[in-house]
Amino acid sequence: MNGTLRLLPILVIAASGLMGGAIAWANSRRKTPEQREQERRMRISETGRITDGTVTDVSEVALTDAREIQLLIYQYDVSGVTYEASQDVTALRHMVDLHSCRSGLMTSIKYDPANPGNSIVIAENWTGLRN
Repeated sequence: MNGTLRLLPILVIAASGLMGGAIAWANSRRKTPEQREQERRMRISETGRITDGTVTDVSEVALTDAREIQLLIYQYDVSGVTYEASQDVTALRHMVDLHSCRSGLMTSIKYDPANPGNSIVIAENWTGLRN
């Protein structure tokens, strides 16, 4: 039997092992939804434009896995278009008192100029909430 044919199963196993290792490494580097949301907030807080808006509601939503999220619901206008959005502020609750946020509270909104529907009221390094 040819020496190359004897090595073929070994090469296939080695290639499979390398492929499996590469896939495992790529999956371990995947960002969590919380990390992606934090990066979105930071990007908008650093490069976004500011407009005036209004808090319309504050809501606590119970999830199926016994967790609760706090949503800040707000609206704002950009170029004659009214947007209504919500932001999950659960990770930022140490920076905002949701009980003092009432309907009609004026706020500043930062939005992505390329996609005005992508907006925030609060981030780790910025807040549009007014006292």
